Amino acid sequence: MSEPVGVIAELLEELTKLPGIGPKSAERIAHFLLSGDRRHATELADALRAVADKVHLCPECFNLTDGELCPVCGDPKRDAGLLCVVETPRDVNSFERAGNFRGLYHVLGGRLAPLDGMGPERLTFTALVNRVRRGGVREVILATSPTLEGDGTALFASTALAPTGVAVTRLARGLPSGSSLELANAQMLAEALDGRRTF
Repeated sequence: MSEPVGVIAELLEELTKLPGIGPKSAERIAHFLLSGDRRHATELADALRAVADKVHLCPECFNLTDGELCPVCGDPKRDAGLLCVVETPRDVNSFERAGNFRGLYHVLGGRLAPLDGMGPERLTFTALVNRVRRGGVREVILATSPTLEGDGTALFASTALAPTGVAVTRLARGLPSGSSLELANAQMLAEALDGRRTF
Protein backbone atom coordinates (compact mmCIF):
# COMPACT_ATOMS: atom_id res chain seq x y z
CA MET A 1 0.00 0.00 0.00
CA SER A 2 1.49 3.34 -1.08
CA GLU A 3 1.98 6.29 1.23
CA PRO A 4 -0.29 9.33 0.70
CA VAL A 5 1.23 12.14 -1.34
CA GLY A 6 0.35 15.71 -2.23
CA VAL A 7 -2.43 17.54 -0.45
CA ILE A 8 -3.66 14.41 1.37
CA ALA A 9 -0.20 13.91 2.88
CA GLU A 10 -0.16 17.59 3.89
CA LEU A 11 -3.57 17.20 5.55
CA LEU A 12 -2.41 14.11 7.47
CA GLU A 13 0.74 15.94 8.59
CA GLU A 14 -1.26 18.92 9.88
CA LEU A 15 -3.80 16.71 11.65
CA THR A 16 -1.07 14.80 13.52
CA LYS A 17 0.18 18.13 14.92
CA LEU A 18 -3.06 18.37 16.93
CA PRO A 19 -2.91 17.08 20.52
CA GLY A 20 -4.16 13.51 20.88
CA ILE A 21 -4.22 12.86 17.12
CA GLY A 22 -1.84 10.15 15.96
CA PRO A 23 -1.32 8.87 12.41
CA LYS A 24 -4.27 6.45 12.52
CA SER A 25 -6.67 9.04 13.93
CA ALA A 26 -5.47 11.55 11.34
CA GLU A 27 -6.15 9.02 8.60
CA ARG A 28 -9.69 8.35 9.92
CA ILE A 29 -10.45 12.08 10.09
CA ALA A 30 -9.08 12.68 6.60
CA HIS A 31 -11.14 9.85 5.13
CA PHE A 32 -14.26 11.14 6.87
CA LEU A 33 -13.70 14.62 5.47
CA LEU A 34 -13.02 13.35 1.96
CA SER A 35 -15.67 10.65 1.65
CA GLY A 36 -19.19 11.37 0.54
CA ASP A 37 -20.38 14.90 1.23
CA ARG A 38 -17.41 17.29 1.02
CA ARG A 39 -19.47 19.93 2.82
CA HIS A 40 -17.93 18.76 6.14
CA ALA A 41 -14.46 19.63 4.86
CA THR A 42 -15.43 23.08 3.61
CA GLU A 43 -17.40 23.91 6.78
CA LEU A 44 -14.45 22.84 8.95
CA ALA A 45 -12.08 24.92 6.81
CA ASP A 46 -14.38 27.95 7.11
CA ALA A 47 -14.65 27.53 10.89
CA LEU A 48 -10.86 27.22 11.26
CA ARG A 49 -10.30 30.30 9.09
CA ALA A 50 -12.82 32.31 11.13
CA VAL A 51 -11.14 31.28 14.38
CA ALA A 52 -7.71 32.21 13.05
CA ASP A 53 -8.98 35.58 11.80
CA LYS A 54 -11.31 36.66 14.61
CA VAL A 55 -10.29 35.09 17.94
CA HIS A 56 -7.95 37.09 20.17
CA LEU A 57 -7.17 37.50 23.87
CA CYS A 58 -9.63 39.45 25.99
CA PRO A 59 -7.83 42.67 27.00
CA GLU A 60 -9.21 42.38 30.54
CA CYS A 61 -8.74 38.72 31.52
CA PHE A 62 -6.74 37.15 28.64
CA ASN A 63 -9.40 34.54 27.88
CA LEU A 64 -10.08 33.76 24.21
CA THR A 65 -12.84 35.78 22.56
CA ASP A 66 -14.06 37.00 19.22
CA GLY A 67 -15.65 40.10 20.75
CA GLU A 68 -14.31 43.25 22.34
CA LEU A 69 -14.41 41.50 25.74
CA CYS A 70 -14.96 37.83 26.51
CA PRO A 71 -18.55 36.87 27.50
CA VAL A 72 -17.61 36.61 31.19
CA CYS A 73 -15.97 40.05 31.41
CA GLY A 74 -18.86 41.52 29.44
CA ASP A 75 -21.50 40.11 31.81
CA PRO A 76 -22.59 42.82 34.31
CA LYS A 77 -24.19 40.15 36.54
CA ARG A 78 -20.82 38.62 37.44
CA ASP A 79 -19.26 39.38 40.85
CA ALA A 80 -16.32 41.64 39.98
CA GLY A 81 -15.00 41.39 43.54
CA LEU A 82 -14.14 37.69 43.12
CA LEU A 83 -11.26 36.94 40.74
CA CYS A 84 -10.29 33.37 39.85
CA VAL A 85 -6.76 33.03 38.47
CA VAL A 86 -6.30 30.10 36.08
CA GLU A 87 -3.56 28.90 33.79
CA THR A 88 -5.37 28.58 30.45
CA PRO A 89 -8.65 29.42 28.71
CA ARG A 90 -9.52 25.71 28.95
CA ASP A 91 -9.55 26.09 32.73
CA VAL A 92 -12.11 28.90 32.38
CA ASN A 93 -14.28 26.51 30.36
CA SER A 94 -13.95 23.86 33.10
CA PHE A 95 -15.21 26.26 35.78
CA GLU A 96 -17.99 27.57 33.55
CA ARG A 97 -19.20 24.02 32.88
CA ALA A 98 -19.29 23.42 36.65
CA GLY A 99 -21.65 26.39 36.80
CA ASN A 100 -21.21 27.49 40.42
CA PHE A 101 -18.61 30.28 40.08
CA ARG A 102 -20.11 33.72 39.42
CA GLY A 103 -16.98 35.87 39.66
CA LEU A 104 -14.47 36.90 36.99
CA TYR A 105 -11.32 35.20 35.72
CA HIS A 106 -7.72 36.07 35.00
CA VAL A 107 -5.83 33.75 32.60
CA LEU A 108 -2.08 33.59 33.20
CA GLY A 109 -1.30 32.00 29.84
CA GLY A 110 0.43 28.97 31.31
CA ARG A 111 2.37 28.06 34.43
CA LEU A 112 5.91 28.73 35.58
CA ALA A 113 8.30 26.13 34.16
CA PRO A 114 11.82 27.58 34.12
CA LEU A 115 13.34 24.44 32.56
CA ASP A 116 10.99 24.90 29.60
CA GLY A 117 11.76 28.62 29.32
CA MET A 118 8.43 29.67 30.87
CA GLY A 119 9.38 32.44 33.29
CA PRO A 120 7.16 35.04 34.97
CA GLU A 121 7.76 37.56 32.19
CA ARG A 122 5.93 35.26 29.73
CA LEU A 123 2.81 35.08 31.91
CA THR A 124 0.28 37.80 32.81
CA PHE A 125 1.34 38.39 36.44
CA THR A 126 1.93 42.12 35.91
CA ALA A 127 -1.54 42.57 34.39
CA LEU A 128 -3.03 40.60 37.32
CA VAL A 129 -1.39 42.85 39.93
CA ASN A 130 -2.42 45.98 38.01
CA ARG A 131 -5.97 44.70 37.75
CA VAL A 132 -6.17 44.15 41.52
CA ARG A 133 -4.59 47.56 42.22
CA ARG A 134 -7.33 49.26 40.20
CA GLY A 135 -9.65 48.30 43.05
CA GLY A 136 -12.90 46.43 43.45
CA VAL A 137 -11.36 42.97 43.94
CA ARG A 138 -11.88 41.60 47.45
CA GLU A 139 -10.59 38.04 46.92
CA VAL A 140 -8.25 36.36 44.44
CA ILE A 141 -8.65 32.59 44.12
CA LEU A 142 -5.49 30.92 42.83
CA ALA A 143 -6.83 28.02 40.77
CA THR A 144 -3.63 26.68 39.25
CA SER A 145 -3.28 22.94 38.73
CA PRO A 146 -2.20 20.88 41.78
CA THR A 147 1.23 20.06 40.35
CA LEU A 148 4.73 21.20 41.29
CA GLU A 149 4.65 23.85 38.55
CA GLY A 150 1.10 24.87 39.44
CA ASP A 151 2.01 25.26 43.11
CA GLY A 152 5.09 27.31 42.18
CA THR A 153 2.94 29.52 39.96
CA ALA A 154 0.42 30.04 42.79
CA LEU A 155 3.22 30.90 45.23
CA PHE A 156 4.68 33.45 42.80
CA ALA A 157 1.23 35.02 42.25
CA SER A 158 0.57 35.15 45.99
CA THR A 159 3.89 36.90 46.60
CA ALA A 160 3.24 39.38 43.78
CA LEU A 161 -0.24 40.15 45.16
CA ALA A 162 0.85 40.49 48.81
CA PRO A 163 1.53 44.28 48.63
CA THR A 164 -2.02 44.90 47.33
CA GLY A 165 -3.57 43.66 50.60
CA VAL A 166 -6.23 41.63 48.76
CA ALA A 167 -7.34 38.30 50.29
CA VAL A 168 -5.63 35.43 48.42
CA THR A 169 -7.02 31.90 48.60
CA ARG A 170 -6.07 28.62 46.92
CA LEU A 171 -8.36 25.85 45.72
CA ALA A 172 -8.87 23.10 48.26
CA ARG A 173 -7.16 19.83 47.55
CA GLY A 174 -10.34 18.15 46.38
CA LEU A 175 -8.50 17.95 43.09
CA PRO A 176 -6.13 14.99 42.68
CA SER A 177 -2.49 15.98 43.00
CA GLY A 178 -0.55 15.82 39.76
CA SER A 179 -3.71 16.17 37.67
CA SER A 180 -4.94 18.94 35.38
CA LEU A 181 -8.01 21.13 35.84
CA GLU A 182 -9.35 20.16 32.44
CA LEU A 183 -9.67 16.55 33.65
CA ALA A 184 -11.68 17.50 36.74
CA ASN A 185 -15.43 16.92 36.73
CA ALA A 186 -17.99 19.51 37.82
CA GLN A 187 -18.41 18.06 41.33
CA MET A 188 -14.66 18.04 42.00
CA LEU A 189 -14.37 21.67 40.90
CA ALA A 190 -17.38 22.69 42.98
CA GLU A 191 -15.94 21.03 46.12
CA ALA A 192 -12.53 22.55 45.50
CA LEU A 193 -14.06 26.03 45.17
CA ASP A 194 -16.20 25.64 48.29
CA GLY A 195 -13.27 24.33 50.33
CA ARG A 196 -10.71 26.94 49.28
CA ARG A 197 -8.36 28.18 51.97
CA THR A 198 -6.20 31.21 52.67
CA PHE A 199 -2.88 30.96 50.85
